[in-house]
Amino acid sequence: MAGALVAVLSVVGLLPWLSGRDPALTVLRARSAEQEATPEALAAIRADLGLDAEPLALLGGWAAGLARGDLGTSWVSGTDVLPSVVAGLQVSLGLMGAALAVALVVAVALAAPVLVRGRGTSGAFAAMLAAVPEFLLATVVLIVAGVWLGWLPTSGWQGPAHLVGPAVALGVPAGGLLGRLVADALPAVLDERWVELWRGAGVSRPRVALAALRRVLPPLVPQFGMVAVGLTGGAVAVETVFAVPGIGRTSLGAATSQDLPLLQGSVLALLTLGLAVGAAAALARRRLLGPGLRDAGLTLPTARARRVAPAVPLVLAALLAAVIGWGLLRDPYTVGTAARLAPPSLAHPLGADGLGRDVLARLGHGAAATVGTAVAVCALSWLLAVALGFVPRMTAGLSDIANALPPVIVGILVAAVLGPGTGGAALAVALLSWPPLAAHAAALVQEVRASGFLLAQKAIGASAGWILWRHVLPSVAAPVARHAVLRLPGTALALASLGFLGLGAQPPAPEWGLLLNESRAYVERAPWAALAPALALALLAGLAVTLSAHPARTGRRSSHGG
Repeated sequence: MAGALVAVLSVVGLLPWLSGRDPALTVLRARSAEQEATPEALAAIRADLGLDAEPLALLGGWAAGLARGDLGTSWVSGTDVLPSVVAGLQVSLGLMGAALAVALVVAVALAAPVLVRGRGTSGAFAAMLAAVPEFLLATVVLIVAGVWLGWLPTSGWQGPAHLVGPAVALGVPAGGLLGRLVADALPAVLDERWVELWRGAGVSRPRVALAALRRVLPPLVPQFGMVAVGLTGGAVAVETVFAVPGIGRTSLGAATSQDLPLLQGSVLALLTLGLAVGAAAALARRRLLGPGLRDAGLTLPTARARRVAPAVPLVLAALLAAVIGWGLLRDPYTVGTAARLAPPSLAHPLGADGLGRDVLARLGHGAAATVGTAVAVCALSWLLAVALGFVPRMTAGLSDIANALPPVIVGILVAAVLGPGTGGAALAVALLSWPPLAAHAAALVQEVRASGFLLAQKAIGASAGWILWRHVLPSVAAPVARHAVLRLPGTALALASLGFLGLGAQPPAPEWGLLLNESRAYVERAPWAALAPALALALLAGLAVTLSAHPARTGRRSSHGG
């Protein structure tokens, strides 16, 4: 873990040199955009910042100051970095708390019907909520609740009222993800023998429900922790829409201006927060499991298939394929000034964007870059997570560090080396997408190893290879695969977010993130341009969930059954 932390901070510290750009020129532009970049002015900045020294020497000086509690001085503003980092972190922590409260409310609302009825649902609605683009939702909340109705402030950070809009934009998708995970696990728990015994003994339904939640939460606690950290570091776009001075927006601004000390301080704060939340989540999980984890007294819930009509994924797939196929037959690049912001019509079935380009065509041609890349990233993350799930101690710290880094920061680091583009965005998302899956896999591996049926298999002389292939891998790989499929829309959304911030596909590419970014400025006048890629992501989410609705059968079903 210490090595990973040092490596990340070293890469951040070497960013100006990795980017191939003159840091003195970037700082000069950030300080005064109108000043001419003369050799004398650049030399003065290099002398002022100590850039004449070697990069490693500069990084060593920062590390020495860190040991004294000094994060350095901003290259752009000339002020101490520590107060700026603390202020940004306080704002983001407040926003994280409010967004997490919204997420928990949404998650409870999604899981409550499962507790009441005792059976699962398709989960498509929850997945569609999780696939809502946060920056698009933030823009809609800003326009509707802030501008039209005047209920909420439109920008700034001055009181509790400024929390509501950003918290809703961040909390609703996060709540959809958490609610989906809980609702997916509850039916198997409610089907266990102890639930029937408790109900037969007259135990009240609320007590049974609370016990079922306690039973299902341990493998999911790491996901809750990662969502909490993600709400802090990954809210750059939402903070930008609402002009919230949080740590994510501070990091993006520092990276853009190559304000190295401020960027290092911001990343260090995010990493510290990620490690603290990861440790707290591990402690909470151990307390929930109690002595069963130590004494091999656990029994694993048997996955139970949800009743999803086969027609549902077929209809969703047909609808999505029809829209994409229809769009592929049209030209996504033709500019028509007469059709600017045209509403849906026979000529433009989904309307036209700000340049008069056909939205349907751009949606269809952008599917390969968005969906295809997301599928590849999810598949790679699943393979990596299943492998790392068997060595959780080796990857625990690295997982927390990766989860604490906003995709934007990693996108900047990758873009500095490879340049902005679809490949760099995919690499950035892949570097950060495996921790939730690996945490889920590690939790399942730990519970499988501590379960009673595994001891019984060893007692009857089953070989280690047989146990691994017949029991452990099916118990881990299938749930993590469903989790990976569930994260497919979120992965596509992460790619879209990098495109939204200019770190992914570049114009005029018809990538879905760029479509959302280009339509944000006129979403009030022409909402169809933004709704098209947003609804496509929602359809993708519904398709992903319904396809993963039926768990694979495992050989351990008979080990627990009555």
